[in-house]
Amino acid sequence: MTHGHQALIGLMSGTSMDGVDGVLARMGPDGQWLGVMAHAYEPFDEALRAELLALNRSGPDELHRSAMAAQAISRAYASVTHQLMDAAKSDPIAAIGAHGQTVRHRPELGYTLQLLAPALLAELTGLDVVADFRSRDVAAGGQGAPLVPIFHQAVFAHPDHAVAALNIGGIANVSLLAPSDAAQLQAPLGFDCGPGNVLMDLWCQRHRGQPYDANGVWAQSGQVQADWLALALAEPYFALPAPKSTGRDLFHSGWLDDWLRRCGVPDTPSASQAADVQATLCDLTALSCIQALETGIDEVLVCGGGALNGHLMNRLRLHAPAEVTVHDSSARGLPPMQVEAAAFAWLAWATLHRRAGNVPAVTGAAGPRVLGAVYPATTA
Repeated sequence: MTHGHQALIGLMSGTSMDGVDGVLARMGPDGQWLGVMAHAYEPFDEALRAELLALNRSGPDELHRSAMAAQAISRAYASVTHQLMDAAKSDPIAAIGAHGQTVRHRPELGYTLQLLAPALLAELTGLDVVADFRSRDVAAGGQGAPLVPIFHQAVFAHPDHAVAALNIGGIANVSLLAPSDAAQLQAPLGFDCGPGNVLMDLWCQRHRGQPYDANGVWAQSGQVQADWLALALAEPYFALPAPKSTGRDLFHSGWLDDWLRRCGVPDTPSASQAADVQATLCDLTALSCIQALETGIDEVLVCGGGALNGHLMNRLRLHAPAEVTVHDSSARGLPPMQVEAAAFAWLAWATLHRRAGNVPAVTGAAGPRVLGAVYPATTA
């Protein structure tokens, strides 16, 4: 590796709770983003995924179950890390940036909880681990989310026009990036738009027995119901001003059930009604994301699992203003499923170099903060 450059691993498991994405990234001596050298993915087994979903709600013996789930997550993270370490060959790896699995997000109560056993991950990999990125921002009065806008600015800002980096995982979030060649570079803005894939996935699991609607084929077979969509868009979260963040604490099966009841959808809908629900949920995601964009945005770069849903991408294009181009992040050299993991490699670099990782204008924190806690490698 060239002198002064560092390799870092970023690990992310998001609100879709399907598994772990990891990247081996290279950073320049002053934090310049030099790209991804390798990517690895490992799905969670069904038992762990079911337990993580259950831990999003209050239940019996939560402390023990959370501790055991954190260990299982850390072992999955370690498996992905070892794949990436093999890809690194002789290059030394400075650290792992590990997000953990969000199971509660209540910044209004002063906490956010990402399950992970970072000491175990350090033990299993022999690498320094940077974890618990969100808590420092929350302690400073912030939302703790989204944390990716500062990374999006580093890799996606365009010199001549304004860009929106739209991440559609379980929850959707957007980063609004001013032109990078402006006389005075503006800090990025960003917030959670609302549901990404979470409600579509819940409905697909319930009525199709499948984890998600592959390429949006089922949604495409249905008809968007305007009155149902209007009821969904009346959710107060959408009208809140930024800074704001959300998660499964709001958009969960109970939210879906209440909406279905108000729409008059029967407990056992017909096949066409069920497809219409999926089509309407897809439009809820697309329209709430597009409505979150500021005027003046010229380009939307989509990342996360939503970028792989062809029907959702088409609905985003349909609802976007005619002058706005919508494409996935691979157009800028970073495939959609690598972006969030890459962001936490970048944030780990910032932590190690005592650089602020939050953007107060995004999260609402009292000021810039160095994020995360470092768990040293097993060797002195």
